[in-house]
Amino acid sequence: MAAPRSVPQHAPDETAAPPVPKGVERVVGFDPGLNVTGYGVVECHGANVRLVEAGTVKSRGETLEERLFTIHAGVREVIEACKPTAMAIEQVFSHAKFPKTAILLGHARGVICLAGVQAGLAVHHYLPNRVKSTLCGSGHAGKEQMQAAVQRELGLAARPEPADAADALGVALADYHLRLRPLFFGTGVVRIRSSRA
Repeated sequence: MAAPRSVPQHAPDETAAPPVPKGVERVVGFDPGLNVTGYGVVECHGANVRLVEAGTVKSRGETLEERLFTIHAGVREVIEACKPTAMAIEQVFSHAKFPKTAILLGHARGVICLAGVQAGLAVHHYLPNRVKSTLCGSGHAGKEQMQAAVQRELGLAARPEPADAADALGVALADYHLRLRPLFFGTGVVRIRSSRA
């Protein structure tokens, strides 16, 4: 009953990603959802960041357990195809008015983290407003602002679609700026261009 990932919306190379060369990091970012989970894979080498692939994993099934199973299977497929060296995932934002939503989203996030650990990946967690402020300069940026920021960061000809995939790419890019750039350049100073420029 596995639900494979959707046909990637953005994949410059038609073949599966080759193994990662020495000195290069390949990060898979996830925007977890119980219905649709976005994923985005970027390759980072020094100041250079390029898109590897982005798309969505859609859950299937009548029960919560079946849907979680298909999310896990789809995420495993993404990891096996793209061969990342690390995973970055958005943390659950809990709203007092919608506790059930946060609990359900936490289930999806849990099976994604499980797939990462099963593949031997380190999993890095980022709050949604930290991702947005890193890329857009505002923790309250909207979907279109995030898409524009991801387009700019990766030098894409068009804004990435759907928004779930763009958000996942944003998580992967935040991991680059907040975790990898300081490692590459030996500094904790991160300068992000404003999306309003």
